[in-house]
Amino acid sequence: MASQRPSGASSEGVRKSMRANKGRDTKPELALRRAVHALGLRYRVSTRPLSTVRRTADLTFSRAKVAVFLDGCFWHGCPEHHTKSATNSEYWAEKVHRNQERDRETDRLLRDSGWSVIRIWEHEDPACGAAAVEREVRSRTSGPRDRRQAPPS
Repeated sequence: MASQRPSGASSEGVRKSMRANKGRDTKPELALRRAVHALGLRYRVSTRPLSTVRRTADLTFSRAKVAVFLDGCFWHGCPEHHTKSATNSEYWAEKVHRNQERDRETDRLLRDSGWSVIRIWEHEDPACGAAAVEREVRSRTSGPRDRRQAPPS
């Protein structure tokens, strides 16, 4: 008989709720993407910055080597908004801890490969997050060829 992997769902209702959670195109992610796009930046959505690592960034700027992750407050343990689950609390505490460890490992792997990593909490203002993304992308893509001198007046 095949062994079943333990599930974090404490009831069928919780299981349905967990299955309904979207992996991408969430409201905070769409708001951030709109704000970044409005600044004139173009990006790839839900791609692996490093093809050899099974980690997906929410926004990827390949030329600038900038990976943006929009982290959910519950799933990634936001110090401001994370709440402890009343049901099955040990499972959820361990789940969030593993997510945080994976986030740190992802950041390290990307930085070791020359990427800049930006992490934005889902509760942060999309315009502020977009401004941080714009600063980083433009700082990594503005080189001697991109700098145009204004004509003398």
